[in-house]
Amino acid sequence: MVVFDNDGILVDSERLANGILAELLTEAGLPYTFEETVRDFMGGSMASMRRHAEARLGRALPADLEDRYHQRLFDGFAHLQAIDGVEGVLDHLDAEGITYCLASSGTHRRIRTALNAVGFLDRFEGRIFSAEDVAHGKPAPDLFLHAAATMGVQPAGCLVIEDSPLGVAAAVAAGMSVFGYAGMTDPAKLSDADKIFHHMGALAELIDRA
Repeated sequence: MVVFDNDGILVDSERLANGILAELLTEAGLPYTFEETVRDFMGGSMASMRRHAEARLGRALPADLEDRYHQRLFDGFAHLQAIDGVEGVLDHLDAEGITYCLASSGTHRRIRTALNAVGFLDRFEGRIFSAEDVAHGKPAPDLFLHAAATMGVQPAGCLVIEDSPLGVAAAVAAGMSVFGYAGMTDPAKLSDADKIFHHMGALAELIDRA
């Protein structure tokens, strides 16, 4: 079974999301650049972001920060695009009868809104797993293990497609194979992945070889 992350793997939302988060954290008194939010938070849940940011800030972030983040994000989703080449990968998996699902640190609302925006929701309906479903998000293995158990697949039979160090770490901890997509991420930060690739169009062939 192939397990896809969502942001940065299926939908081109990471630049938008990290830019918005940097703006909100800076407004809250914790100056952050886009590059720093990518470094510290990409691939993680909003709950883990809050814990990390509040520890650094020394006080609580505004209670409505997540609500404002998601509002700005969903407004931007009107122009969201699928990652170039990933639709062909899904077509290939369908044609070959290879099972796949989605396991993301995003909320169910965020995941479904993004998938709907790019026309992928029907392809993943009933196979969507969120950090909201487990006690501990990435880099803990809980989310991937939950997805595998629900789908009736052993961890060793799963191949995770990730673009963040947190996601790669979670897959490794879950005992799953993992391919790291370096479309936006420094390949060195994905070094624990079994394979690193730079172009989504190459993924179908890599999966066939796995």
